[in-house]
Amino acid sequence: MDLNQLLSAKGIDPKTSRVLVMRHTPKEPELRKALPWLASDKQDVFNCYQQFQQPREEKQLDAAAYVASFIGRPRAEAVFVGLYSVRGSRPVTRRRFWRIPENATLRKLGAISWRRTDHRASRPRFNLRLTDVYAEWKGELVVAWPPPEISWTRWLHQNEFSVKAILEESALDKQMDSWDELVLTWEQLQNIPRSWVAHLKEWRGVYFIHDGADGKGYVGSAYGDENLYGRWLNYAARGDGGNKLLRKRDPRTFRFSILQRVSPDAAVEDIVQCESSWKTRLHTREREFGLNAN
Repeated sequence: MDLNQLLSAKGIDPKTSRVLVMRHTPKEPELRKALPWLASDKQDVFNCYQQFQQPREEKQLDAAAYVASFIGRPRAEAVFVGLYSVRGSRPVTRRRFWRIPENATLRKLGAISWRRTDHRASRPRFNLRLTDVYAEWKGELVVAWPPPEISWTRWLHQNEFSVKAILEESALDKQMDSWDELVLTWEQLQNIPRSWVAHLKEWRGVYFIHDGADGKGYVGSAYGDENLYGRWLNYAARGDGGNKLLRKRDPRTFRFSILQRVSPDAAVEDIVQCESSWKTRLHTREREFGLNAN
C-alpha cells in the first residue's frame, strides 16, 4: 500500500490534485523535540509553523492544492499529521509576524522563523485548512520517506511513499518519562502534553529547579488540588513562580525535575518537612549554591 493509493481511494487523484508532501524535521533541538506535542495538542501552533516557509517551498505551496503533513522519524520514516487544503495566502510584515501569538510560542522553542538574511518587507502566510481525510490515522500512519532524506518536500505523484505501519497508538503522544528521569525546560513546561496532565495532577512531592546560567538550584514543594501540575503551571506562566530570588533570572535557563514523590494523601506538614530536608542536603539556602530565601 502506498500514500498515492490511499488518497486516490478518497477521491484525490495525485496526478491532478497537486499534493505536496512535507516531512517536518526542525534543526532546532527544542523545537524538534516539541513538534510532535504541538501537532497532537496545539494544532494552531503546529499549523502556524508550516504556514510560513522559505522561498523554494513558497513556490511549491503556490502551486499546491493540498499538503500532506508528516513529522520525521528515524530510519527515513514519517508519521502522518493530517491532510490540509491550500486556500491561498496573504502577506505578513515582519512586525506583524512577531505579533502572532503562535510565532511567539515557536520562538521560545528556538524556532528561527524569519532568518536575519531574509530582508523581504513581507512574507506570505499560507491558509492551510485541515481536512478530515484519514484524520483517524493522525499519529498512527507511518510511511517510508524516499531518498535523499534531506529533501523534505516532495510532490506526491512523482514519488512512492510506501506504508510501513499503522500504529495502535499515536506516535505524537510522547510517553511520559519516569518521574525520577523527567527533566523539562521552561519552554517545555508551557507545552506539556495533555496525556501527561493527569499524572502530574496526582503527584505530590518536592521539585528542583536548576539554573544553567550559574548552576544554582531552588527546592520547592507541590501539594493542593492540582499538585505538581498546578505548581508548574505557575512557573510556566510567570517564570519565577512568585519566588523573589528567581524574579531577576532568565527562566529560559531553568530545568525542572522531581526530587521526591509522596503519597497523594500525605499531610502538608510532612511534605514541607521533606522539602526542608532537601534544602539542607542540597545547600540551596546558602547563597553560594542555592536560591531558597528560607
